[in-house]
Amino acid sequence: MYQQEGCCGGGCCDTKEGNEMPEYFPMIGSKVPDLEFDYYQNESFHKAHFSDFRGKWSVIFFYPADFTFICPTELEEMQKNYKKFQELGAEVLSVSTDTKFTHKAWHDHSPAIKTLGYPMVADPSGDISDAFGVLIHEGDDKGLALRGSFVIDPDGVLQAYEVHANNVGRSADELLRKLEAAIFVREHGGEVCPANWKKGGKTLKPGIDLVGKI
Repeated sequence: MYQQEGCCGGGCCDTKEGNEMPEYFPMIGSKVPDLEFDYYQNESFHKAHFSDFRGKWSVIFFYPADFTFICPTELEEMQKNYKKFQELGAEVLSVSTDTKFTHKAWHDHSPAIKTLGYPMVADPSGDISDAFGVLIHEGDDKGLALRGSFVIDPDGVLQAYEVHANNVGRSADELLRKLEAAIFVREHGGEVCPANWKKGGKTLKPGIDLVGKI
């Protein structure tokens, strides 16, 4: 039977394996499935696997579709913060169920999308969106992806994610905050980040001396 330890600030994130362990994603502490994909970046088409990004942090964010309304505002905001993500040693990948050719056409025609420097991953089959648990399977938006954001560590392990309705845009600042917190706890074993922690803020070191003191 699958079991994951409850870690209330203890810094653990590894999954426990018993007699059975369902193989699905996303789950904190699980590895990103090593799928192959096409992407558009810097006026060119490329092919890659998620394993190609091992050794650095990744922020993977899904959006419903090209040539829409909220989506370009999100992608443009991520571009405005792209240098900050890179300075933290992270790559940003946007993903939708559009083709790589649609990505190029959107890039060529939209002033906001024309600024993008990070990879635009094409998922026309929906396999990547489905693997990450964000593919919509019914209704008017069937075949599109929900707004899912995933923070992956250099070992390819999921450390944070959120998924919400497509009529609400995301915050690049919050994604940066989560990434900075994930990096901090990875580099400072035994320390944890309290609510609304920001880089340079106070952290906590869990121990019996703190019980009932917070």
